[in-house]
Amino acid sequence: MTQSWDREVDVLVAGSGAAGMTAAITAADRGLSALVVESTDRWGGTTMRSGGGLWMPNNPIMRRTGIADSREEALTYLESAIGPSESIGPASSPERRAAFVDTIPELVTRLEQLGVRWAVAKDYPDYYPDRPGGKIGRGIESKPFDARRLGDWQATSRTGDSIPAPMQTDDVWLLMRAWSSFSGFFRGARFVFRTLGGLITGKKLYGFGGGLMLQLGAIAKQQGVELLLNSPLTELVKDELGRVVGAVVATPGGVQRIRARRGVILGAGGFAANTAWRQKYHGIPGYTSAAEGDLGTAIEAGMAAGADVALMDDAWWGASVPIPGKQAQFVLNERSDPFGFVVDQSGRRYLNESESYIDFGHHLLERDAVSPANPSWLVVERRHRQRYMFGALLMGGKALVEHGVVVNADTLGELAEKMGVDRATFLSTVERFNGFARTGVDADFGRGRTAYDRYYSDPWVKPNPNLGALEKGPFTAVQLVPGDLGTKGGLLTDEHARVIDIDGRVVEGLYAAGNTTASVMGRTYPGPGSTIGPAAVFGYLAAVHAASSLVGGETAAGADSADEARTV
Repeated sequence: MTQSWDREVDVLVAGSGAAGMTAAITAADRGLSALVVESTDRWGGTTMRSGGGLWMPNNPIMRRTGIADSREEALTYLESAIGPSESIGPASSPERRAAFVDTIPELVTRLEQLGVRWAVAKDYPDYYPDRPGGKIGRGIESKPFDARRLGDWQATSRTGDSIPAPMQTDDVWLLMRAWSSFSGFFRGARFVFRTLGGLITGKKLYGFGGGLMLQLGAIAKQQGVELLLNSPLTELVKDELGRVVGAVVATPGGVQRIRARRGVILGAGGFAANTAWRQKYHGIPGYTSAAEGDLGTAIEAGMAAGADVALMDDAWWGASVPIPGKQAQFVLNERSDPFGFVVDQSGRRYLNESESYIDFGHHLLERDAVSPANPSWLVVERRHRQRYMFGALLMGGKALVEHGVVVNADTLGELAEKMGVDRATFLSTVERFNGFARTGVDADFGRGRTAYDRYYSDPWVKPNPNLGALEKGPFTAVQLVPGDLGTKGGLLTDEHARVIDIDGRVVEGLYAAGNTTASVMGRTYPGPGSTIGPAAVFGYLAAVHAASSLVGGETAAGADSADEARTV
């Protein structure tokens, strides 16, 4: 297939989440023309509906706050949390790990200079804080941002997917226990006053992922970055030497062949919403919290261009409640707070309920391979329901009960029957767990042992803030399925975010970042924001490298006139 170009830009970016928008901002900051194409009718991607945190070890914001860190400690922790690079593969090579850590200071500083207002999640631990190099306070996020500042870009953003309030990460763990502790109550009061302050001043404040993406969007708009919605990238265009020199984009005005003089950057997410791929690679239909445009189109285009892939069987797992007719609801504090535990369909516990969400998801799937555990049951008693927020129960309402996702009973024996688990096994599990709650030591799974476990807990419960006996009815059981925040398998890339082909060679002119790529974090989740942090870093590195390149040089220019570029 040969034809002339419909238009040209320096850098073509597919995807408008943290990876894509950071890449576009960086390209524009270096004097290049940048075009962002987004497959859906709204920009912001899955980042807009996320918590918006970026795990950024040794960043200048934490150091400014008085939290010490170093390059050496960060790399040591990555090794201890992820494992040896050779056991993970090239996605988490020593070069990519070093590039991630080494780029953080310059990226965070430059985005701050361009207008991002950062805050430190100073109370949020790494997910394995007891391992070598572990810390508390490596996560950063944007401060709440006024959506009205984006003008016409606000209307086309995914703010409808985000919480329309100035909420920040360290609000959450305290707000979840607003009815059980003074600290939670006072944090709730501060949050209310912050929200009212925004309303009184006529602002439309967003925190979390909404705040981050709105800040990035405001910078991109000011820079003159062009944004095309409803415009999926469908194919990549190579020249006769195999270099990517552009792409085919299905815009509302028709299919366009767009030349990218400096490179194409793929940051269009993973394949979390692609049911066929989920069945193929994960063996389940998927219960994702990712955006509906997460269909794997950018990965597919890269594979068609010869790119290699890795970690396709993995995801950013976590427990979710399946809500009939709606997207599954991810759960965090609900499974970690005291007065509750998780059992499989035999009525047995099989994990530390307070562990990191990706470990929880892995353990659920591993358990299901030997004993039915999909769905599992989160069992809680009256004090859990009274003291702690349970997001899915607030959202799902009566539909959860009508569809059997939630069952209630006055006694534990009756609850076992409604859950469909063996009564004797379940009551034995309750008795054993209640013994752990009284002694404060979970002898089976170590729940409540680490600072991360205790992040979502209740300090007023003694002797272990994560353990509380199930004694007071009524009792509630809620189904948990292997949800996710997106997939973590995709195109293989190097330390410059250049895509690697199946022969281990660089595909010149093609870059990728975020969930379109196989994660530098391997099969784990080292800390809060381990999806968005690397997405931004490698989006930045892709644009930096592209800015120094002229793909194809005179040959590419000649192909333009001689009609020699081909679609793959």
